Amino acid sequence: MAGLKSLAKETAIYGVSSIVGRFLNYLLVPVYTHALSACSGGYGVVTNIYALVALVLVLLTFGMETGFFRFANKGDDDPMRVYSTTLMAVGGVSLTFLCLGLIFLHPIATCMGYADHPWYMGMMMMVVAMDAIQSIPFAYLRYKKRPVKFAALKLLFIFLNIALNLFYYIGLKGSDVGYAFLFNLICTSVVMLCLFREFYGFTYVLDRALLKRMVHYSLPLLVLGLAGILNQVADKILFPFVYPDKVQATVQLGIYGAASKIAMVMAMFTQAFRFAYEPFVFGKSREKGNKEMYAQAMKYFIIFTLLAFLAVMFYLDILRYIISRDYWQGLRVVPIVMMAEIFMGVYFNLSFWYKLIDETQWGAYFSLAGCTVLVLINICLIPRFSYMACAWAGFSGYGLAMLLSYFVGQKRYPIHYDLKAIGGYVLLAAVLYVAALEVSIGNVLLRMGYRTVLLLLFIAYIVKRDLPLSQIPLVNRLVHKSP
Repeated sequence: MAGLKSLAKETAIYGVSSIVGRFLNYLLVPVYTHALSACSGGYGVVTNIYALVALVLVLLTFGMETGFFRFANKGDDDPMRVYSTTLMAVGGVSLTFLCLGLIFLHPIATCMGYADHPWYMGMMMMVVAMDAIQSIPFAYLRYKKRPVKFAALKLLFIFLNIALNLFYYIGLKGSDVGYAFLFNLICTSVVMLCLFREFYGFTYVLDRALLKRMVHYSLPLLVLGLAGILNQVADKILFPFVYPDKVQATVQLGIYGAASKIAMVMAMFTQAFRFAYEPFVFGKSREKGNKEMYAQAMKYFIIFTLLAFLAVMFYLDILRYIISRDYWQGLRVVPIVMMAEIFMGVYFNLSFWYKLIDETQWGAYFSLAGCTVLVLINICLIPRFSYMACAWAGFSGYGLAMLLSYFVGQKRYPIHYDLKAIGGYVLLAAVLYVAALEVSIGNVLLRMGYRTVLLLLFIAYIVKRDLPLSQIPLVNRLVHKSP
């Protein structure tokens, strides 16, 4: 239990930068959707370019974040030597990418459909190169268990970015989408300066033998990462090329991108959990009883993602105001995208069995299978069903990868998950969700009240079955103090 308490504590701190940070970042969604109307396609441009950035970032880091954790915790190598080698490798690849990208900027921009605005691409090339380099110092902060600085820098980026965007799009009533990319470049540069302490104070050594071992370990993770990120962004990259009406492509993509943001509550929780869980798993890998701990962590992850799903769906009448009214037609994708995010989170939790036994190729197999399904569904069905095909493609791709990882994992590194309890939570969540949809209540306040009761029923079940109030220290102290 001590290990799980430590995990919960670090998840909460990382949540400041992830959950709270992304929630604050939601301020940009109404800003962009009001300043850039749906018919302009401006938000579609933002959605498309940020999808490309996410893909390139995975290429530039090539699985070395996880490789750093693995080799720094193994005990066979000096952690600072591992850090130096990782930083130099990722830095060298990133700077090479940036130089080549800027040299061939115009042909690249033309190929991607931004011939009239090549510096949209140029600015984001600078951003993604710096993000890739920063990922290693941020990983080092996680390794050294310094979540406060990690969170502070992440929040600095978010607050500064929000302030600049509010000033331009709201204060000055600007409408040039290019400023969104400029502000990102400014904020990323500021964070880079704030990380200066993580770039000195040690001897830079590129240990070629160590790097070879790390690359051998990390390359399958690159394939895994590519497939994983493609599962998240392939639809947004492919959409302008596949949708039959090129003029309407960015309009439809903008609607889908804006509506999907409401479903990103699930991604926030998953990311916060991941930041704490990855170093936690490798740190506990040599302890007895670790499998039981992983099983418990999986159960609680699923419980609270189901709670997040119900909360978002029950209060969607309020949350929809995050985006402008002309984007509301896309809200039908929210439950599908949220379920896809749950599948992705479960898949991430399952993925540690092959990382712990150094058989990372399995992750590549599973993710490639899921990615193949996702890409095929997008290519075949986007022309007919528009962005609804994107939502169902993500659901199918993540679902397949999750199932493959579970069944193979039970043979290669069996962990006895509490499937009965997990199934009970899934069934209850499904029943409550259907009850919320099937009961039609015209009055918004009464509808919210009814759905709040349903949500409280789910919370009460959690408390009764897996989170007894007597085990919460504050409540326990109050009970024992009472006469």
